Amino acid sequence: MVKNLKLLRNNAGISQQKLSEILMVSQQSINKYENHNIEPDIDTLIRLADYFNVSIDYLVGRTDNISNIPDTPTSFEMKLLKDLRRLSDEQKKHFAALIESCANLPNE
Repeated sequence: MVKNLKLLRNNAGISQQKLSEILMVSQQSINKYENHNIEPDIDTLIRLADYFNVSIDYLVGRTDNISNIPDTPTSFEMKLLKDLRRLSDEQKKHFAALIESCANLPNE
């Protein structure tokens, strides 16, 4: 059963229709995966994991770790990225300065 698909899709800011086009399945299938009415076949699971750059274990809820792949953004980081993309160039400069400032703070 796919447990984290809706979260990943929403964090990526794409519709069920867009994801269905990417995966070459129907929009109704995406809806049924998200609502636990049907399970995707293994090929579709692999395409989902590859598209969202997460492990199949994360997709099916066997782990809370978003991925086994080092340096893969967490769902929190993906949400920040989605929000960042909505900022103006000036706002992005301020945000970058804030992040750089925080990154230079001594670890406690």
